[in-house]
Amino acid sequence: MSHATIISWYRGAPMADSGPERELWLFGLGDRIDRGAVVCSHLAEAGYRARTAKLEELRVTKPLGIILDISPHSVDGWGILTAIKSDPGTRDIPVLPVFLSEKGKIGGAFPVAGFFLTPIDCDHLGERLAVMGLTEDTEDYDLQAMLVTRKGDEQLGRAINELGFSLLQAYSAKEGIAIATTNHPYLLFTSFMLPDSSAFEFQERLRLYPQTRNIPFFVLLKDSMKEGERLAMSRSVEHLVRKKELSRAEFLSCFRRK
Repeated sequence: MSHATIISWYRGAPMADSGPERELWLFGLGDRIDRGAVVCSHLAEAGYRARTAKLEELRVTKPLGIILDISPHSVDGWGILTAIKSDPGTRDIPVLPVFLSEKGKIGGAFPVAGFFLTPIDCDHLGERLAVMGLTEDTEDYDLQAMLVTRKGDEQLGRAINELGFSLLQAYSAKEGIAIATTNHPYLLFTSFMLPDSSAFEFQERLRLYPQTRNIPFFVLLKDSMKEGERLAMSRSVEHLVRKKELSRAEFLSCFRRK
């Protein structure tokens, strides 16, 4: 399986049929469900059933995936993401973070391979990577995984080694790019907030290089964050947002096979 088809559910999902199992839910809008009109319209164009939803609905049923507003206009988008990823019953649902304007225009979409909470659940990490087909070649090839955090993560580093990967470490986005472009890691884990960048900005910079464009990119989040931290995370992606909104084709490209 090539990286192009396992980077994430968004990049790898086929276009949908109209069955209920293809439903996508939009989170983070609170009572401003009108802000979801553009997203739902674009998804309907692609054949998906889409609607706004609230966190408590996940206790009853599960959608195919979640579109999550993480802008400063959202209602606790990062808190919702943490809640989803901390619950064993919902943590495997794919989540696509988006940046919606106050009127609901799509300023940016940030597809990643997945989110993990720290301290890491090593068993869950191994299960998810296996499901994505990312561990099946570790016995036959010397594959490297990169970990980019401010101070390192000994527990996650051991887990990566135990899964059969050689470990590369970096402590900033700048250092991560230098190491990744010369060593070509098979997959990458990064804290969301680095000393010189957010994870999404780091990912965008990696996509400028052919050798790192398609690395499966996983984001690490703390299992609990203060309100100020969550707001800072939302603001950290504002400068990545386009002045002109994403077109329908640009947004839907997150859902098509490459």
